[in-house]
Amino acid sequence: MLLALLVFITTLSTFLGGLFALRHQHKLHKILGFTAGVLLGVVAFDVFPEIFHLVQAHNIPPMAPMIAFVVGFLAFHVLEKLTIIHHMHEDEYAAHNHPQVGVLSALALIGHSFADGLGIGLGFQVSTEAGVLVALAVIAHDFSDGLNTVSLVLTSNNTARRARLLLACDALAPVCGAASTRLFTLPEHVLVLYLGVFAGFLMYIGASDILPQAHSQHSSVSTILLTLFGALFIFLLTRFT
Repeated sequence: MLLALLVFITTLSTFLGGLFALRHQHKLHKILGFTAGVLLGVVAFDVFPEIFHLVQAHNIPPMAPMIAFVVGFLAFHVLEKLTIIHHMHEDEYAAHNHPQVGVLSALALIGHSFADGLGIGLGFQVSTEAGVLVALAVIAHDFSDGLNTVSLVLTSNNTARRARLLLACDALAPVCGAASTRLFTLPEHVLVLYLGVFAGFLMYIGASDILPQAHSQHSSVSTILLTLFGALFIFLLTRFT
């Protein structure tokens, strides 16, 4: 019962983050500036520390997740550029955003949300206390996950309707992840590779897509400060959850 309640709160947190982004579309450039800082913070203060913990705790070769990180970064780079090459001439690059890129980004975040649910479910397999701690951490940062999902979709010229649909999938993904732990457990050496790939994806999206888009038409000191605040926000979040 406690597991179900915490997963429901996780879903609600994701929805609220996405609805905030939808409601304030006219300030999307500022939201994107904040989102870029959040993505950097998630990689540096959330995903990498988890990788380091798994590597040390289970004697996993550290080069494996670093290779996965590079693979994740380059895989999305190749995927994005092939999409762009297919739809436009090279000299038109700067003037276009492609819906497919936003959808691919959202799908990757949905996969991460599924893994969040896995983490909660596996935590409860260890102990109730461990499950609650993992759930509180996930709830705290899933507001940003919902915001990131909607921001990535909207900035790639997708419709608000599509953004809502992908937000719903993102919000429900932790439920599916937690439920799946009744059927299997995820080996640590597989989880650490997934985290490496996901970190590479987030780093690419933040540096190559989100930050340039945030400053493409509305570059300002406030946008820069929001990026810094986004990274600081995740740093503080991970210190106290």
